[in-house]
Amino acid sequence: MLTAFARAFKTPDLRKKLLFTLGIIVIYRVGTHIPIPGVNYKNVQTCIDAAEANSGLFGLVNMFSGGALLQVTVFALGIMPYITASIILQLLTVVIPRLEALKKEGQAGTAKITQYTRYLTVALAVLQGTGLVATARSGALFSNCPVGSQIVPDQSIFVTITMVITMTAGTALVMWLGELITDRGIGNGMSILMFISIAATFPAALWAIKEQGSLAGGWIEFGTVILVGLVMVGLVVFVEQAQRRIPVQYAKRMIGRRSYGGTSTYIPLKVNQAGVIPVIFASSLLYIPALIVQFTNSTAGWATWIRQNLAETDAPAHITLYFFLIVFFAFFYVAISFNPEEVADNMKKYGGFIPGIRAGRPTAEYLSYVLNRITWPGSLYLGLIALVPTMALAGFGANQNFPFGGTSILIIVGVGLETVKQIESQLQQRNYEGFLR
Repeated sequence: MLTAFARAFKTPDLRKKLLFTLGIIVIYRVGTHIPIPGVNYKNVQTCIDAAEANSGLFGLVNMFSGGALLQVTVFALGIMPYITASIILQLLTVVIPRLEALKKEGQAGTAKITQYTRYLTVALAVLQGTGLVATARSGALFSNCPVGSQIVPDQSIFVTITMVITMTAGTALVMWLGELITDRGIGNGMSILMFISIAATFPAALWAIKEQGSLAGGWIEFGTVILVGLVMVGLVVFVEQAQRRIPVQYAKRMIGRRSYGGTSTYIPLKVNQAGVIPVIFASSLLYIPALIVQFTNSTAGWATWIRQNLAETDAPAHITLYFFLIVFFAFFYVAISFNPEEVADNMKKYGGFIPGIRAGRPTAEYLSYVLNRITWPGSLYLGLIALVPTMALAGFGANQNFPFGGTSILIIVGVGLETVKQIESQLQQRNYEGFLR
């Protein structure tokens, strides 16, 4: 890998793309520390030092924003509004015929859906920004901090609108920076910015583990956490690369004096076909009841039950429900993202068939059967990856959003593998060009 990166920097065109990507990353990280007007940052830092900055209901979003959410900076919302908008549009594509037709139009339709995603991102940023300002004004952002209600001293309408506009503009700028990386840099820009946001929380979280440890000054706990993280990363790499290859044979056709087809290929069905989306869906769904209880401050029996069973990540009810939600959403997302009937129709249209399986409906049934069989281990793997690191690291003082937790591991490994593949493919293209010359 290090040799590949050295060769990449020796290639002028690829070096420009890498340096451009690094420049955008620097701008993004600077933006996560720029304050917005109307916030008392002395009180914010007091609350961050006094509380567990990465725990609680806002811990997951804070991790995705690179720690900018709890500091209430320009990029406080981070990339989350865009992620939410992309998932919503992807789900609506299955429900709304107009969006499904746009998806089938090719590049022009994809550009139109991307435009809709941008509009929805801005709308969600306004909504989430308003919610964040209201949360900060009420003191719920740092519920255990004595000066938590004094984070926004001036609670006038003008200051509130200014804060919301600033955070919305920051989200739009993050979205634009991600698209710049996609167009002129290396890899998928949004994924890389998410990767950087999560990786930025590593040093502070690891050092917190060391400070809270009691064995050999905390170094034994520190080394154990590093070892557990490396083992989980290796497991995720192994499973993420695993796939079931369905062989496909194309019949030979004679057109004039030339023969076409007769080639053999395969359909790669990944074990984890759904990626990290089921984990994000399950986490978001479990946060909703706890968030409602936190805002209502109710003392009723149902509110107490939610606080004790759903808000606490180490509660048996939370762990069980979280696991089953991940399994459910894994099957749900695979069902809407991969259509066996459409794949079978396209194969039949171009003269392709699976050896031993008749074209048409039998092919669709076979693909559906295989997909269900491999989705079971994939969904169980997602559930275990999301829960095992949390439970294993809880004894060392790590919370549910520690960087070596399930969600962050899946995102970091997935984005890292995809980026390395793109760099290697571009290096191979340039090697071929040099050989032909």
